[in-house]
Amino acid sequence: MKTIIAAIDFSNATKPVVGAAAALARATGARIVLVHVIQPAVITSEYSPVLGDLAVASENSAVGKLAEWKAGLTTDGLNVETSKLCGQPDACIREEAERLAADYIVIGSHGHGAVYNLVVGSAAGALLKRAPCPVLVVPAGR
Repeated sequence: MKTIIAAIDFSNATKPVVGAAAALARATGARIVLVHVIQPAVITSEYSPVLGDLAVASENSAVGKLAEWKAGLTTDGLNVETSKLCGQPDACIREEAERLAADYIVIGSHGHGAVYNLVVGSAAGALLKRAPCPVLVVPAGR
């Protein structure tokens, strides 16, 4: 069975990414693995307990949102799994693609400028360079 990873971050790019992954899954008979990556907080200070509580809330929220997206796709007759990871998005998505022997990765493009990508980085750009399988980049505005 083919495997499609749909990397989602619950931004305005999520709906087009899930739509593209669903269309590809229907065309190929593949399963979809919805992958969400939570970046760990790197700030340590006297506020660490508060940041820890926020991280737990973020993870719980992600689990709920992944379940909602899965339910919608499953209702449409698709085979869907979810995966919540923690770390750098491009590395986590690449490692998950390798672990699952994914056939495709579908990811959104947020349309940030060159300066943003230089300073912050681009998960889509990094995956295009290092992914173990083809990457479909979906524009956020689609």
